[in-house]
Amino acid sequence: MTQAEGPDHGRQSLRFMWLYALAVAGGAVSYVPFLTLLLPLRATEMAGEARIDLLAYIAFSGAIAASAGNVLFGWLSDLTRARKPWIAAGLVLSCTLLVSVRATGTPVQLLGLIVVWQLALNMMLGPLGAWAGDAVPDRQKGFLGGLLAFAPALGAASGAIVTLPGLAGADHRLVLVAGLVAAMVLPVLIFGRPRAMPQLVLDDSNPDEQARHAKRSAAARMWLARLLVQIAEAALFAYLLIWFTSIDPSFTDSDTARVFSIVLALSVPLAMLAGRWSDRRERPILPLVLGSAIGAVGLLIMALSDSLGGAIAGYVVFGLSSSVFLALHTSQTLRVLPRPSRRGRDLGIFNLTNTVPSMIMPWLTLALVPVFGFSALFFALAALVAIGTALLLTLTPAK
Repeated sequence: MTQAEGPDHGRQSLRFMWLYALAVAGGAVSYVPFLTLLLPLRATEMAGEARIDLLAYIAFSGAIAASAGNVLFGWLSDLTRARKPWIAAGLVLSCTLLVSVRATGTPVQLLGLIVVWQLALNMMLGPLGAWAGDAVPDRQKGFLGGLLAFAPALGAASGAIVTLPGLAGADHRLVLVAGLVAAMVLPVLIFGRPRAMPQLVLDDSNPDEQARHAKRSAAARMWLARLLVQIAEAALFAYLLIWFTSIDPSFTDSDTARVFSIVLALSVPLAMLAGRWSDRRERPILPLVLGSAIGAVGLLIMALSDSLGGAIAGYVVFGLSSSVFLALHTSQTLRVLPRPSRRGRDLGIFNLTNTVPSMIMPWLTLALVPVFGFSALFFALAALVAIGTALLLTLTPAK
């Protein structure tokens, strides 16, 4: 029996999908421990009390470089009709630049290296994201989304691993991170061997302009819905500890980290169950609607909470639902992009929903919290997420 005639015809191999998910998790490992733990330590060593300003400049410049790099290299991988060479080149360059952080001696050198590192990192991440669209059919996109939930969990876990006392010094931690990334990304490049899915990589030779317009409209609504949820996610990531301690001063950063870890760990099986359900029932958008709607409820609970128990419960509701939403949204976005031949470029534009919130969130917080308190911020975020839910509801007739 030939492969084309086999029972799995039209489905991607599980080997590729698991190795692909491991590589995406490697992408998270490449930046989560560095940006959240190792870079702040390096900035403190280098700039002392001026570290806050330095980190702000790095965050802003790095976000611009990451946004531009993701669009650029996704588009270049479209033009060359090849993903793997770009992924491999980005892996080598980004790991090399990450290790080179040890050689920086001034804030200007550090900032410049981070900008170049972000470009190299997105040389890997942009084409890697588009590769899933080339290889995973719609009937498996829910399962793919569930697998992608491993990425943030493993990204956070890697930070705990590389900072274990006695495991490695400050400089050697960078080498350890680079080694972990290579070990997670290389297997899919070497052993992935996805089944060819020519129907996923070719534009419609006789496009229906009305259908293409409908896809563009759906993509725009998916983009905006994710942006609104990501603004809430970014605000809580930045200010959750401050809010918890304003309710109970004895609540520590370690306690907050444990809450984060529990939410991430629970979100993985939940996302996998939701993804498999959406595939079997052919309802790809419904889990997104439920995820954003429940997330809005979690934010309302937080806004109304005046006790630590209620605050934690509200965050757990929001954290679980938004984590499932973001994982499944990443995979289901692939079905609404209008042109497979420009998939990498379009996903780069979708990636702006990961970087733009960091530019919006501080101003929203500064406008509300000093005058009205955190409750006003959470009410505002709940309204934004509810708008995202309404946008997604308009997609349900198309499943």
